[in-house]
Order: sequence, then structure tokens, then C-alpha cells
Amino acid sequence: MPPSREDLNIAIAAYWTTKEAQQAAAEAVSSTAEGSAKAVRGGGHFNPVANLLAQFFIDAGYPPETIAASGRKIVLPAYFRPNKSWDLVVVHKGVLVAAIELKALGGPSYGNNYNNRVEEALGNALDLSQAGQAGLVGRERPWLGYFFLLDDSPEARSPREPRTNPLFPTAPEWPVLSYRERFSLTGRRLIEERLYDAVCFISASSIDPVPQEPDPQLDWRHFSAAIEARLTYLSKLGLP
Repeated sequence: MPPSREDLNIAIAAYWTTKEAQQAAAEAVSSTAEGSAKAVRGGGHFNPVANLLAQFFIDAGYPPETIAASGRKIVLPAYFRPNKSWDLVVVHKGVLVAAIELKALGGPSYGNNYNNRVEEALGNALDLSQAGQAGLVGRERPWLGYFFLLDDSPEARSPREPRTNPLFPTAPEWPVLSYRERFSLTGRRLIEERLYDAVCFISASSIDPVPQEPDPQLDWRHFSAAIEARLTYLSKLGLP
């Protein structure tokens, strides 16, 4: 049986437990601000989510050695640069079964971090898609997934005016959206433009770790179904 919504709840609770432990350890030897940054750079807090997603492929019969998740160095060829590391990669018999990015956005600098996340998402997807067209990552079109966790807070939910643009007006759909609403629009467009095959957008916090799904088109149910569809497609081609 593939991972359930309850399994997701457990993985997100474990995410916050790991992140808080890392931050506490960092703050024991540094200032609060620097400690928070070190917790983010420390990695490992997404391991429970990576392991959850890996279970889809294990249940489908893919050998564990074909699945590389957080904690192992995962590098795929790129097109506009030599290579790029991903958070979860499944490769079997010369086929890139899936490549999934796991990203989070937290405060207090939601604005700058949001822009950085969007730029990373766009660049990484284009880079690997072009690498696929160039025949660098196997004979099948790369399947790309994006898992995004927003640190829920009043600031993340508050409406925000875009920065004033003196040259050209901002597109009318953006004012006045909160960061939570902005990523709903971003995530839907990442799929509509076929940059990613599936996007999962959840919102949670260390105070309330039960994940919320702000957009019904970007929820766990759709994300799971997209992974299952990929597995069904490849099974008809003889994989695994």
C-alpha cells in the first residue's frame, strides 16, 4: 500500500522534531540568529519526507540501491552547468524514474527567500529537462517532482503588496496575495507550464505540525496520484 496522508502527518512531525533539535544544538554554541541559519544548513530535517517518498518506489518493486535520498550525495547531469544535486533520485536500468526536490520556506525573510525558491525551482527544472532532451539522463523523459513546505505563521498568511515597479505594472493577479497564496499560484503555474510533473504544497509549523494543504490542486492526494501514474507508465515498459 502506498504511503497515506497519515504517513505524511508523521513525516512532517518528524521534520519539525529534527529541525528543532538541530537549531537547539547550533544555538548552544552561537547566537540565536546564527544558530537558526546553521540549523537550515545542517540538513537532515527533510530525511523523514524523503524516506516517505522513497517508499512509493520500494513498494513498486524498485531495489533499494536504485533509490538515493537525502543523506547521500545525489548528482545528475545538467545542461547549463555540469551537474546539479537533487534530494531524491530513482534510477533503474538506465532510466531516470524520478527526481524530486524538497524545499521549505520560513521567516523572518519570507520575501527574499520566496524569490530565491522560485528562481531555484525554475532553473533546476529547466536544467534537467534540457539535459533530458540532450540525452544525458536516459532514454525516458525525466519525471520531476517538487515538494514545498511553508512555515505557517501570521506573516505567511498576511496580504503583501508587491514591490513598486516604476517601469511596468505588476500582473494584476499578484496584488494583494500572502506568501501562502503566492506559492499556490506559483505551484499551479509550475505544473501548467510543464516545468514539474507534480507539486505538493503543504503548510505547517513547529507549534502545529499537522500539515495543511492550501491548494486542492497541489495537495498530497494529487502528488501521490502523479507518482503512481509514473510508476504505472514505467511498469508497462517493463520497469522495474
